[in-house]
Amino acid sequence: MRHAVDHRKLGRNPSHRKALLKNLMNALVISERIETTVPKAKELRRLADRLITLGKKDTLHARRQVFTMLSDKATTDKLFSGLASRFNERAGGYTRIIRTGFRVGDGAEMAIIEYLPSEEKEAAPTKGKKVAAPKTAAKTAKAAPRKTASKPAASRDTGASKVARKKPGAESIKRGG
Repeated sequence: MRHAVDHRKLGRNPSHRKALLKNLMNALVISERIETTVPKAKELRRLADRLITLGKKDTLHARRQVFTMLSDKATTDKLFSGLASRFNERAGGYTRIIRTGFRVGDGAEMAIIEYLPSEEKEAAPTKGKKVAAPKTAAKTAKAAPRKTASKPAASRDTGASKVARKKPGAESIKRGG
């Protein structure tokens, strides 16, 4: 059990870990989406969400705190001008981690960490209510010609010919014992 353990050590000494996370934070603020290993992404998520929370305050003290975490004026300005205003109505959870597979060289599990887009909140359906998908014009346009056009009875397909048209390799694979 890992009681009272504050953070992941990531196999580095404290100064190296601090520099690594500072570089990851800068890269995430600049590009808003980076690929890294899963433990680094999980540790970065804590700090990236804290950056947005400070950015939403938009005070001189918050700017100075963010600057100590990022050490770059351009990324600090981008955080306060663009990113923080995107999440004004959101209470938390500004980032998402998407697992992408394993790295070829050493087999480390990789993930993409990104800030959520601004339209993410509106796209989510309300809790407990199902929303019917609207019918598009393309679906109704395709359905209409089928109903109006009729084929002669002689050229209609029977069920027996459908078996002959199966794609090769579509049958199930049987495993030997």
